[in-house]
Amino acid sequence: MLKGIPKILSPELLMVLCEMGHSDRLVISDGNFPAESMGKDAIVIRCDGHGVPELLDAILQVFPLDTYVEKPVNLMEVMPGDKVETPIWDTYKEIIAKHDERGADCVGNIERFAFYEEAKTAYAIIATGESALYANVMLQKGVVVE
Repeated sequence: MLKGIPKILSPELLMVLCEMGHSDRLVISDGNFPAESMGKDAIVIRCDGHGVPELLDAILQVFPLDTYVEKPVNLMEVMPGDKVETPIWDTYKEIIAKHDERGADCVGNIERFAFYEEAKTAYAIIATGESALYANVMLQKGVVVE
């Protein structure tokens, strides 16, 4: 075990986060996301027993968001006509605000099928057991400045 590292971050996940470079993207997917088919060219890490918010919070403790793009965090837009509420997005924005001074201003939305296309180019996809709908989030990695 290590000090200061959230216990939810497995050795495999820590290795992947460390391997990622500036501008690489990471998808944290809900339980309905087709992680294996979208991640054919990515590293897919299974975290089925966890939800997106707890993983997002843990990851952002060690993962810098890209400061060279306006929206380094993107959510999958609700399809027109879907009567789905997305209160989990507010939770995400609160978590992001704890870790990035831009807060909700660095969060954007991507149309569902465009999100899938971008996910196909992600460095890694974390497949969670999150049951909320439209709970997928894509992060773009920045640099550590010390």
